[in-house]
Amino acid sequence: MTDEFAPQRSEDPERDGSAPTSAGLAGQPPQPQPQSLPLPQQSAGSGAGPVLFQPMEPTSGSPWVTSQAAERDGEPVGLGPLAAADSGASGQDGQADEKGQGQDGLARMDPLSIHPRMSSRILCLVFALVCFALAAGVYWLGVRTMDGQSYDDMVWSGLKETLPSWVTALVGFLSVSTTQLSGWPIVAISIALGLISTLVIVVRKRWWLLGQMAAFGVLCFAAACLKLVLPRSQIIYVASTAKNSAPSGHTILATAASIMLLCAVPRVWRAAMALVAGLYSSLVAFSLVAGQWHRPSDVVMSMLLVTGLALLVLVFTRGSGMDRPGERVSSASIQIVSSILITGGIMLSLYGSYVIWQVQPGLGMSTQWAREGAVDSALIIIAALATLGPGLVLAMRQLTASPLSKLGLVGAPPAPPVTVG
Repeated sequence: MTDEFAPQRSEDPERDGSAPTSAGLAGQPPQPQPQSLPLPQQSAGSGAGPVLFQPMEPTSGSPWVTSQAAERDGEPVGLGPLAAADSGASGQDGQADEKGQGQDGLARMDPLSIHPRMSSRILCLVFALVCFALAAGVYWLGVRTMDGQSYDDMVWSGLKETLPSWVTALVGFLSVSTTQLSGWPIVAISIALGLISTLVIVVRKRWWLLGQMAAFGVLCFAAACLKLVLPRSQIIYVASTAKNSAPSGHTILATAASIMLLCAVPRVWRAAMALVAGLYSSLVAFSLVAGQWHRPSDVVMSMLLVTGLALLVLVFTRGSGMDRPGERVSSASIQIVSSILITGGIMLSLYGSYVIWQVQPGLGMSTQWAREGAVDSALIIIAALATLGPGLVLAMRQLTASPLSKLGLVGAPPAPPVTVG
């Protein structure tokens, strides 16, 4: 059978430009072939067919030659000249930028590695403002009202007789004075605590924390100078001095030194230092009132100011002011101690305020029946603030120094070694 649709083959295949294909043999129309470029021919006499590919000879500056030469010479090679350039750049600039790049890398992986949570900082600021407001309220009630001046005078004249004998002996030691320096044991112990705090911070290399504590000390000194500018009007006749004595400089010094030690020590010592801070500041406050150096409103105002300033400084915690990543874990001792101190401080403050409310009708006339209640309430409130302040600082220090995150728990991943070329 004759195939009418079979393609007519040309007599001259070179002019036709096509070769028989399997499709043409099967009776199907051939597919058009693309025009190919002429292949390069070998030189005459080689006896070989056309050359399809001819390898390029590498030049002296090509990446392959560079990498091979570097490998023969013992230099690090990874991606040819890129590895060599990278190793050279690491040797020159890696060490200079290592610290900054490390901080940026940690910030990208986990922002909590270089600064605490915003909620923790806001909480510190709110508590600081509350402490400042309470300090202003204590000053106004104790200085600007008749009942407040009468209350201060009752406690000032009757506190020493109500203290236990062992407390009286300790209070007498703390209130020892010389002609040059009043209450030198308080000053000496507080300075020693401050020096220990500074030494601990330097040994731990917490440079940002060192700046925070320096700012804290300056602010506390400025708060102590308020005594020189705050007015006091004598509304009623009182047995104590008519000059203003609020806030108490010795109370500020003692409370600030103990709180500074609380912030300086590592996590495992913070709960113990909070107890030490509460005990020391309460004994100092009792000694100052029992020794008739200060009124109760003076020491209460001072403790509130120092607590507020400490919380204000914690708002700016970051970097080396925090615990190192990999060491940030929850602490059962901090949770237990801070909860007890804060709860106990609040409850004692409320109870002391209730006692003051009970004796308030007899304050204006300085009645004898109100004297015992006034002294008891002062003891309760001083003890309450001596526990509440360190408890708040302990909890906020843990929140700002050790925010819990994956990177904070396990630490930063190991950095690749830097090869110096």
